[in-house]
Amino acid sequence: MPDRARLLAVLATVTSIAALPAAALPAQQLDRLAEALALDEITEVMREEGMAYGTELGAGLFDGDPGGWGAQVARIYDADAMRDALVQGLAEGLVGQPIGPVLEFFEEGPGARLSRLEASARRAMLDPSIEADAERMAARAMHDETARFALIDGFVETNDLIEANVAGALNSSFAFSRGLLDGGAFGGAVDEAALLGDVWAQESQIRRDTTEWLYAFLNLAYSPAPVEDLQAYIAFSQEPAGRALNRALFAAYDEMLIRISRELGLSAARLMAGQRI
Repeated sequence: MPDRARLLAVLATVTSIAALPAAALPAQQLDRLAEALALDEITEVMREEGMAYGTELGAGLFDGDPGGWGAQVARIYDADAMRDALVQGLAEGLVGQPIGPVLEFFEEGPGARLSRLEASARRAMLDPSIEADAERMAARAMHDETARFALIDGFVETNDLIEANVAGALNSSFAFSRGLLDGGAFGGAVDEAALLGDVWAQESQIRRDTTEWLYAFLNLAYSPAPVEDLQAYIAFSQEPAGRALNRALFAAYDEMLIRISRELGLSAARLMAGQRI
């Protein structure tokens, strides 16, 4: 999946220690938030995904090795900076929201187990063979209409994961193209309207790739989870605290990935200009 680094499988957890607005949380509590999200593990995996994507992207953009592209990709996909951006985004997204129910579910309830399963599955799927196996297993579960797959399908629908992921991928794709445009890669031959058209033309393929990867990921992640945990996760997702968390998560990941994509576009444009000189 060439768009892997831009696709969002945002199935993390978040916590705090008091029923206070997120803006009031001190640094220690924000650290606990990041721990509950497994942000260290997730951003390390996202960095590895990003480095692989950057290599593939560079092969398609440049005539030979432009020199410096790998260093630019490594700079942009900085795991510490990504983690900090996500924590800040969540703090902003949860302003005014009660944190107590989130703590109860994700630090003391099923969320504590599920978040680690998600992080483990995300890392496992860095291996193409495991990813392929996960896709086959998910397709088989869908065909057989298993009870567990029905729960996963319900979780996807409750959290609007496909639409949110597709929107995030389209936004990131446009941010990358806009970075190329602003960096002068098109020499004035392309305008923003044309970029929007090109990005929208990717929608159907992105939707297919997103759906396939998302169900494979969830099916792999939740295969060891008790049915009761999945039922509880769906129920929590329908509560005000769960809905607020979901919105904050997508906003945080979207903002981070849009910034990354734009920086990739700008860096690529500069190196492409150097090749033309």
